[in-house]
Amino acid sequence: MDEIRAQALRREMVKDQIEARGISDSAVLAAMRTVPRHLFIPDGLRHKAYEDAPLPIWEDVDGAVQTISQPYIVAAMTEALRVGAGDRVLEIGSGSGYQAAVLAEVVTQVYSIELLEGLADEAARRLARLCYRNVEIRQGNGARGWSEQAPFDGILVACGAPEVPADLIAQLKPRRRLVIPVGDPGQIMQLRLWEKSEDGALAHRDLMSVRFVPLVQPTSPK
Repeated sequence: MDEIRAQALRREMVKDQIEARGISDSAVLAAMRTVPRHLFIPDGLRHKAYEDAPLPIWEDVDGAVQTISQPYIVAAMTEALRVGAGDRVLEIGSGSGYQAAVLAEVVTQVYSIELLEGLADEAARRLARLCYRNVEIRQGNGARGWSEQAPFDGILVACGAPEVPADLIAQLKPRRRLVIPVGDPGQIMQLRLWEKSEDGALAHRDLMSVRFVPLVQPTSPK
């Protein structure tokens, strides 16, 4: 896919799939128009890159399929964080690196954790080729967060859990937000937005129904 065609498809994607469904943050919309989604998926699926659908990106040795989220979900989760220039964000579930790239267009620094070593390595190489120097990826258990870089101005979890892991709540700054799909593996989940008050109290609300691969070994809130 040549870049002129890809740019046109991204503009159409943002207009028809994202703006039309209520996403209005100008930085998020600009990021979605900029990041070349077709370069984050396998060659054989690139003709579907700008459709309003998730796509498979990886199959592990046990046959579990990892996916790249549909563009609208990526935009909605990014907007829900209410982050911008100067902010530092933690992402759990790097996948192909697409969500990290979108975040990197909006914030100053992205830290991203991916459980699967092969995916983490590929995502890091891909982001380096595309000159995203403000993204750092490491392989590990995302439920534990990234304590050395905490606290964060926002946390985006791109995999589902029965409840939000306690370590992630602890690593979120006061007056900041965490977005995570909550529910049982293999079932419809709720995309849940958590807000942390100045005194550490938590409030949440559900944004929409979603499907995500499970987060491994989530811990329980204290």
